[in-house]
Amino acid sequence: MEKVEEIIDLGDLDERFYAIVGRGDENLKLFSQLFGVKVLARGTEILIRGEEEKVQNISKFIREVLRDFTKGPLSSGEVRERAKAFVKGTTEGISPDAEEVVLITYRKKAIVPKTENQKVYVRAIREKDVVFGIGPAGTGKTYLAVAMALAFMKENKISKIILTRPAVEAGEKLGYLPGTIAEKVDPYLRPLYDALYDMVGYDKTAYMLEKNIIEIAPLAFMRGRTLNDAFIILDEAQNSTREQMKMFLTRIGFGSKVVITGDITQIDLPKKEESGLVEAIKILKGIEGIGFVQFGREDVVRHPIVARIIKAYEEYEKKQGAGQEKSKRSRKQTSGQNSPQSP
Repeated sequence: MEKVEEIIDLGDLDERFYAIVGRGDENLKLFSQLFGVKVLARGTEILIRGEEEKVQNISKFIREVLRDFTKGPLSSGEVRERAKAFVKGTTEGISPDAEEVVLITYRKKAIVPKTENQKVYVRAIREKDVVFGIGPAGTGKTYLAVAMALAFMKENKISKIILTRPAVEAGEKLGYLPGTIAEKVDPYLRPLYDALYDMVGYDKTAYMLEKNIIEIAPLAFMRGRTLNDAFIILDEAQNSTREQMKMFLTRIGFGSKVVITGDITQIDLPKKEESGLVEAIKILKGIEGIGFVQFGREDVVRHPIVARIIKAYEEYEKKQGAGQEKSKRSRKQTSGQNSPQSP
């Protein structure tokens, strides 16, 4: 098939250029693999060579990204994820334009699900009463849940947002920290504040907290309450105990939506304590109105090295598990050989 060439001029060596090209041209290298064309940067221009249909396809993608920059800035990582979604959408006959905007931030940036699992997650939150988002850090579990909560508030579907976390981190206990109870728990809840600041800004977050429209509290503070017409997010749920998880799930009132997020490979509870999240997954699967979405390293939308780190840990843990199983079998065989023979 005849090869064609197209040049797209990005105009300036600005944030758009570096977001599309990536550090050390890493995005262009990915585009070459995904779209099956040769992609090079020359000055402020992107040169594309390949079969006509493939060149048109990547050209359409780049122009869509440039158009989206008018809504708000994009990082190079976000552009990479969009490229993957675009190619997947094209091969499955699904237009990437169908990506639904969850929320427009105060900086006019559109928050959209960037991977297939994120899309499933957003759909599940819309359709189910309770949704579990399970997977590694950086997959957007909490960020998208907070965005959905704010979107529900904007649409008047709820009257209150409650964000909660177990106040347990790496075995530390609140009593050892200085200050009032509010000052003690604040570091554990900081990631939830950060997500709100990013979406609605500091002033609006402060106003909503002051008016009790948004409540951020440790999980222990949920006991004895019934939560009606609320969007409730339990973050870092792997660090909830069995009792806490049951207590939390039975707080759900009429008109409420619940999202529970966690990473079952990052449990910081004492070894004798079983994670409430792990137990809930076993008990609640298959119950009507409850959804489960499993994220993987392919959903990581932070720096690309995060996905590689997660993969390395997964492979190491798999090897460790196989070694322990082999050692266990070996001990059993030795024990059997040494046991006294019956006469």
